[in-house]
Amino acid sequence: MGGFVMSRHFDAIIIGAGQAGPSLAGRLTEAGKTVALIERKLFGGTCVNTGCMPTKAMVASAYAIHTARRGAEYGMTTGPVSVDFTRVMARKEKVRLDSRSGIESWLKGMKNCAVLEGHARFESPTEIRIGEERFSGEQIFLNVGGRAAIPDFSGVDEVPYLTNSSIMELTHLPRHLIIIGGSYIGLEFAQIFRRFGSEVTVIEKGARLIAREDEDVSDAIRDILEQEGIHIRLNAECIRFARHADGVAAGVDCTSGPPEVIGSDVLLATGRRPNTDDLDLDKAGVKTDARGYIEVDDMLRTNVPHIFAMGDCNGRGAFTHTSYNDFEIVAANLIDKDPRRVSDRIQTYALYIDPPLGRAGMTETEARRSGRKLLIGTRPMTRVGRAVEKGETLGFMKVIVDADTQEILGASILGTGGDEAIQSILDVMYAKRPYTTISRAMHIHPTVSELIPTVFGDLSPAK
Repeated sequence: MGGFVMSRHFDAIIIGAGQAGPSLAGRLTEAGKTVALIERKLFGGTCVNTGCMPTKAMVASAYAIHTARRGAEYGMTTGPVSVDFTRVMARKEKVRLDSRSGIESWLKGMKNCAVLEGHARFESPTEIRIGEERFSGEQIFLNVGGRAAIPDFSGVDEVPYLTNSSIMELTHLPRHLIIIGGSYIGLEFAQIFRRFGSEVTVIEKGARLIAREDEDVSDAIRDILEQEGIHIRLNAECIRFARHADGVAAGVDCTSGPPEVIGSDVLLATGRRPNTDDLDLDKAGVKTDARGYIEVDDMLRTNVPHIFAMGDCNGRGAFTHTSYNDFEIVAANLIDKDPRRVSDRIQTYALYIDPPLGRAGMTETEARRSGRKLLIGTRPMTRVGRAVEKGETLGFMKVIVDADTQEILGASILGTGGDEAIQSILDVMYAKRPYTTISRAMHIHPTVSELIPTVFGDLSPAK
């Protein structure tokens, strides 16, 4: 056995305790299967530990602080608002730890589930080892997630930098936070730290922020952030770093602005990479693509039929909800004999700046590219009663419809409550009903959602 201790055999081995793994362990054990769940670091994965839960806790603190500063607008008499960064981070930590411990205790109390802590590697298509122990499984499910990608910028190894993980451990409020990357993670942190009192500069190599969104959405988000005093540098070429007496110097070649930005701290928010490089996937014969994502079919099977990949490591979505939906698809097919597919789902997500952006389906750019005849409706949030009443009128809503079939192709709601209001559109899209279904619905006043029928009532042909 080459020094290995032969250990137990399980019906299923799950590697990773992110959003898909624990729920799948629950369903499999309920179905009478024996399960080993292996986690090498923190229970709960990205969402619980470095993603949704701690960052949205910080977003909530930043929102409360920002609203307090606007107190006079609402008739409140206040003095200067200061930020206790230690208490902000303690609140974030409680949210994180409560969720993590909840998942861990659920798993460890689960009947027929052995929770193993350590670094899992494949020995063969059916065998996993952790240190000197081996485990075999009839089926193996990978839920190993992803991590921040560190770009190969000049000087990046010579300066201290933060990632979305390490920024969670900050004990000081940055004086000037430089953020490399003008996409979802970078923009959320930009606004959070600006509201906490840091000077913030976002450096983006592209011509606009969040390039996967439509240009009108990108421009509106840039305006929102610049109104709060966030510096945004676009078209940044040759990004480079050097140590500086005041922290870090970031060099950029932009079409405008100084060639160097001096900051106290740097956050690298330049994308993610899958945690697939140290699983010894080659010993199992599991194929990955050029970027390291595990290749899966429409039911999340890898090229090895008894091995499945769920969550961020399969490249089929980079969100908590796509990971959880992966679990639902796998459980439906294996346990319920319900033929669910990845291709059934409609792309949807949110950007949690304030106000948030809720997205469903195609962008206008994608819809135009499809060659369909389009109807488009838009409405500024200044003409949404609920937004006016709340004093939060930034942003707009946009809907896109196929003119021939009346099918809703996509929607963007950038505005207060946009992350919630978008769901009503999404549900009609899943029901495969025409947009007139929403137009004929009576909604509650005053809400943001009640204006969605009005937007659909104002459709006009795309020019």
